Amino acid sequence: MLTTLSILTLRPGNVRWGLAQMGTAQQPLRRVPGLRFQKLLGSGANGFGALPNLHRYGFMAVWDSAEAAETFFTAHPLWQEYRQRTAEIWTAQLAPLKSHGLWDGVNPFDYPTEETAPDGPVAVLTRASIRWQKTPRFWRYVAPTSATVAHAPGVRAAIGLGELPVVRQATFSLWESAQAMQEYAYRSEKHKEVIKLTRQEKWYGEELFARFRILSAEGTWDGRTLLTT
Repeated sequence: MLTTLSILTLRPGNVRWGLAQMGTAQQPLRRVPGLRFQKLLGSGANGFGALPNLHRYGFMAVWDSAEAAETFFTAHPLWQEYRQRTAEIWTAQLAPLKSHGLWDGVNPFDYPTEETAPDGPVAVLTRASIRWQKTPRFWRYVAPTSATVAHAPGVRAAIGLGELPVVRQATFSLWESAQAMQEYAYRSEKHKEVIKLTRQEKWYGEELFARFRILSAEGTWDGRTLLTT
């Protein structure tokens, strides 16, 4: 099995098309051979804002095999249309190192992989369904804290992603090393405060945390390949 994450930046003039794909692409994606789990995701303005960035999207997928992923990315008509309408696509192949929680009632990253400690870049995904009555507290505390991730020592890239505005949110971050990620998680007072509040006040109806080893990446994100300095 294989997990992939793609960050797509649309060409000018494709905003309406990209927004429409959040609905219209679901049926063809459900028919893709070997695609076990997928989410088309919007992104936040300025990386983590509550308002959307209508030029940037994410596509997270779990595949039966690397061959199934390769076939989709090289030959599927839907992905070929995305390639024609985007200025940039960055796609990473990921292997889960640690994953707990649920996403739509399942843990899509709970499958066997090589459990070797990475000495290179690692990626982190945090995802939650926010209870409606807790959204003001979430956006007051979590959004500003999440934005600090992008400027933390050792971060190569970070972005806020979401299935639905305001209430179904995720953060993806790419770190130079597992040590850099852990130092932020355990030493950032703001981060620790938010984790405490989410538990005490039960902000989330469902949540998931996953850490990945980066197997490979291709393309660019804001003009950078990210895995090379």
